[in-house]
Amino acid sequence: MERGLRLPFFNFEYKLILFNRQMFKRFLTQKQSKDDYPPGDLVIWIFIYAELLVFGVLFLAYAFSRSNNLELFNESQKLVNQELGALNTLILITSSFFVVRAVSAIREGKVEQCGHWLLATMVMGSGFIVVKIFEFSEKFAAGISLSTNTFFTYYLSMTAFHFMHVVVGLIILGAIWWKNRRGGYNQEEYTGVETGASYWHMVDLVWIILFPLIYVIR
Repeated sequence: MERGLRLPFFNFEYKLILFNRQMFKRFLTQKQSKDDYPPGDLVIWIFIYAELLVFGVLFLAYAFSRSNNLELFNESQKLVNQELGALNTLILITSSFFVVRAVSAIREGKVEQCGHWLLATMVMGSGFIVVKIFEFSEKFAAGISLSTNTFFTYYLSMTAFHFMHVVVGLIILGAIWWKNRRGGYNQEEYTGVETGASYWHMVDLVWIILFPLIYVIR
């Protein structure tokens, strides 16, 4: 019965992953006015690869610990809120679509439209923050902390670490939106917009792995 209840979450996550893959592929392959590749500043890609390496190590450590404490992890996972996790997945996927639209708009010289899509991305990102704070408050109110058990050490550490990346992403997007509003980007110069979008896609990608790993797979 429990296995049957989890199946819709897997189907939902699979569809979201396919959608995000299409959006990211579109972001990478859209026509550009210059030959630079990958899109954005090279420095942000070095940072992205470094951060993905850190998250990858955390994911492997979680998988190893889970294999040695399967019963504990399965029981503890029943206390996490899958619905809120799925909602935040939908929020981030939608925000990735919006940031793709922002890049597309600036590449076409639609500066004002780019600003609107950036704002929409930030609204969705802020929604993620609100949902996550509510989720954290639920756990703390229930007396759950880093020291509760091994599962919650990973759960709180990894989701909080990702939470900080979302906050940083919102700050970056806010700075880009402000510069765009002041005429800092146009059809010929939009590296900053691509840079922010690349970082935001990284944030989304990490969550797409984190969500099924922590909330769903048992």
